Amino acid sequence: MTGPFLTPSRRDPAQPRYSGEFAVEVDGARVAARAGQTVAAVLMSIGRTSWRSTRENGRPRGLFCGIGACFDCLLVVNDVPDVRACQRVVEPGDVIRTQHGAELPGGES
Repeated sequence: MTGPFLTPSRRDPAQPRYSGEFAVEVDGARVAARAGQTVAAVLMSIGRTSWRSTRENGRPRGLFCGIGACFDCLLVVNDVPDVRACQRVVEPGDVIRTQHGAELPGGES
């Protein structure tokens, strides 16, 4: 199908850029991921239900809304803090780590 409002599949951001299974690192452990999975899906597939804690009370947070609105699923991917796990699609070699509180620029927290 073609048309002015259709995105060709090769440029469609919803289409996985990789195929099959590959490895990512989660808090130092090698974990299998599948093409097209979000970071949240990978974490849920290994039994993780929380991967962030609140700044003041250290309460666990994980997947809540699943659509990027609540920001409860924040974590660090490839040294970039505050990544929404429900929105970020994994790529081969990603390094994912738990986030504790806010990780602000300049090392403040």
